[in-house]
Amino acid sequence: MRRLCLSLLVLVVVAAPILAQSTVPQLPFESVPDPLTMPDDVHFGEIGGVAVNSKGHVFVFSRGNSSGPAYMATAAQLLEFDANGRFIREIGKNLYAWSYAHAVRIDQDDNIWVVDKGSDMILKLNPQGRVVWVFGRKGEASHYQMPPDTAVTLTGLLSRAGVAVTPPPNNNPRNPVPQHRDGYFNQPTDVAWDSQGNSYFSDGYINSRVAKANARGEWVASWGSLGSGPGQFDTPHGIAVGPRDEVFVADRGNRRIQVFDTSGKFIRQFTIDVPVPSDFKSPIGPAPTNLTTGSIAPGAPDALCMTPGPNPVLFVGDLYPSRVYKVSLDGKVLGVYGRGGKNLGEFAWIHAIACPSEDEIWVGELLNWRVQKLVTKGRSTR
Repeated sequence: MRRLCLSLLVLVVVAAPILAQSTVPQLPFESVPDPLTMPDDVHFGEIGGVAVNSKGHVFVFSRGNSSGPAYMATAAQLLEFDANGRFIREIGKNLYAWSYAHAVRIDQDDNIWVVDKGSDMILKLNPQGRVVWVFGRKGEASHYQMPPDTAVTLTGLLSRAGVAVTPPPNNNPRNPVPQHRDGYFNQPTDVAWDSQGNSYFSDGYINSRVAKANARGEWVASWGSLGSGPGQFDTPHGIAVGPRDEVFVADRGNRRIQVFDTSGKFIRQFTIDVPVPSDFKSPIGPAPTNLTTGSIAPGAPDALCMTPGPNPVLFVGDLYPSRVYKVSLDGKVLGVYGRGGKNLGEFAWIHAIACPSEDEIWVGELLNWRVQKLVTKGRSTR
């Protein structure tokens, strides 16, 4: 009987992505034109992150202010706007950690947390914009801390250049297999906190794990490895913590959201399964078809946020077909909004979401270089 129960549990976990919600209501959102006012000499690049603090101020971590060569250039700029969308300031100008913007989050005390994928660093800044805590370490300019490119990239370049090469076994973007080291990241992606002030980091593109620091900023644990089983990850790209201190991880490459307790014990997982519109147009490259896994499969969670309060919901965005989904904490899709495109209410590679309420969310896009403010029709958010 025990073996039968285990078999049924495995069947449910594996079969869950196959089941799709065929009737999902459209969310009654509308996109507010020009929600943020920019200075004449400041421009957004790809939007890595967006967040909103307790005063309604909006923080945008953009791949703007780019400097250096076209390849491996620095691209990170943190900008703050007031509750009416007026530009206030640039935060952290000339900061050593700035390399390649990935996420910005605001904690319950309005501290500003930034995740820089390029420098492998996560910083806690106070509300004034000064560095308080530093997690991770940027590679020294005097030498490479690790090879600048993966074996799969280098063997491909050499082969196309006519050089005879023998690709190593297991030739993939994570070759050699990364070494998990306490206190170090390898292309981190996001940060969230529980009710006790512990921090959780999704460490993300290479290390395929979640790391945890306590309320004193001390590294205490990590869990996960590359794979598709429960507790394994393929590009954990976002993270949020619920009111019961459940840790939600956007496991993008596996096209699912996994849920853990604060010690890293697997609790459950769910997928977002909403049919793709027949008239979908890809914003770049060929439109993916019939994908059920991978980062560009429909519903693969590229960005997520959780509304505040005792009864929160998740808002999740994907790369393809570039839609926003409203999802309950038990995984039911409550609504969907948007489509791929360049106009208001359309998206191209959603990378960041902030949701101060169910009636107001902010969406950052990579390909359209913009932040959209979505509000429920007929509801004032100010």
